[in-house]
Amino acid sequence: MFGDSITFPHLLIFFPLIAGLITFFLRKEGTAKAWTLAASILTLAVSIASLCYANNAAYSGLTFSYEWMKYLGSSFAVSLDGVGRILTFLTSISFPLIFIATYKTSYKSPNAFYGLMLLSQCGLMGVFLATDTLLFYFFWELALIPVYFLCSRWGGEKRIQATFKFFVYTFLGSLLMLVGIIYVYLQTAPTQFSHHSFSMSAFYNVFAAGSGATGQNWLFWLFFVAFAIKMPIFPFHTWQPDAYEQSPTAVTMVLSGIMVKMGLFAVIRWLLPVFPLAAVKYQHIVVLLSVTGIIYASLIAIRQDDLKRLVAYSSIAHIGLMCAAIFSLNQTGIQGVMLQMFNHGINIIGLWIVLELVEKQLGIRKISELSGIANKAPMLTIALVIIAFANIALPLTNAFIGEFLMFSGLFNYSVWFAAIAGISIILAAVYTLSMIQKVFYGESNTATAVIKDISLNEGIALGVIVVLIFVIGLHPQPFFDMAKESVGVLTERVK
Repeated sequence: MFGDSITFPHLLIFFPLIAGLITFFLRKEGTAKAWTLAASILTLAVSIASLCYANNAAYSGLTFSYEWMKYLGSSFAVSLDGVGRILTFLTSISFPLIFIATYKTSYKSPNAFYGLMLLSQCGLMGVFLATDTLLFYFFWELALIPVYFLCSRWGGEKRIQATFKFFVYTFLGSLLMLVGIIYVYLQTAPTQFSHHSFSMSAFYNVFAAGSGATGQNWLFWLFFVAFAIKMPIFPFHTWQPDAYEQSPTAVTMVLSGIMVKMGLFAVIRWLLPVFPLAAVKYQHIVVLLSVTGIIYASLIAIRQDDLKRLVAYSSIAHIGLMCAAIFSLNQTGIQGVMLQMFNHGINIIGLWIVLELVEKQLGIRKISELSGIANKAPMLTIALVIIAFANIALPLTNAFIGEFLMFSGLFNYSVWFAAIAGISIILAAVYTLSMIQKVFYGESNTATAVIKDISLNEGIALGVIVVLIFVIGLHPQPFFDMAKESVGVLTERVK
């Protein structure tokens, strides 16, 4: 379709990059918004087109490699495999939804805001596509840097403190990962031009066949802490509620819907295959941390009076379950995680759209100050109830089959861990349904009496999300087919 020189990974990375750079020069707000939305929709079209070639092994447009720093053993190597395909699709569909839902929101220096958003999308695409470790690290930082500026410039009153904490956590995590990357790089076999290599295959082979078991132990923790901060899981989560609360809602959607998946993806793509023995050795500790975080975050969510912080802690609980399922180290659990990463991204963005509408119109986020919104905004309430039911994994919604597989995988690893993690299902229902009852039902008060129902742009975004919830809930097989081969290869490496 595109020949050997221009591939789908090229388009998914460079189109948001070029579009983002152009956006900085668009001074009119309307022009910047329209251009950004059009660019994100075109990126989505490229991602959908790439899905048509998912099962075509003979097609060469899904991978690309060019030796850009051959004397360091690093290549611009990208590939659209099963794991990456799901997350690039999530990224490509999330940004248009975010831009559509917040289209009527005005920002100071809109060209800079939207330009940084597209640069962040470029970085995320690169993270999910890179098969060279140095390139992966480059895109990891590229995805984070725009978000730092977006939070610090357009955030809330306490944005400086929240952004500083976010920066410290992510910087330390990135530094630990860089140390680990350099050490493993120095253990790789020589190439034609270099003494060592940053290629994914070279990193996979360093500790292949059980070699270097001692070295794997401390390197595992360098990488894991970096990825755990990004997810985040307990006890590396404390930056997240503040960052979600103080960031502009569009940025919070990117953080919670897509960016936290970087950590989960990195565990699947890099941590487990590179350090298979250490993954087996420490899986009990990681699962314990994850399950602790699930219960802890769920209990904290129940006590929240701030809508944003409630959703933030809810997200920590869901990510903890995904991390625990990954470290069950069986195909069922990891397959469930692959589906759930997409589902969680869609569902959490839907929740943020609803909360953005409430906060934008009423200027209130406290649950105790809200009541009876359903009387004035019935369509908004219907959309929220559907998304909330998906968030607690009601059967026939998209999250049900993903959570079922994750709990099955965790059950195969440990009945006790599965039972304790299963308590989160009850807790999620408690804080979600309690929030709906207090905020949306009952009698309207003075504050909520003026709220209006969803507008056209918000209705389009929420409508797409509701359709995805039911379509995936009823027919998740295409997502299983996309990830099946990649998950099978991974589980073989860590047996």
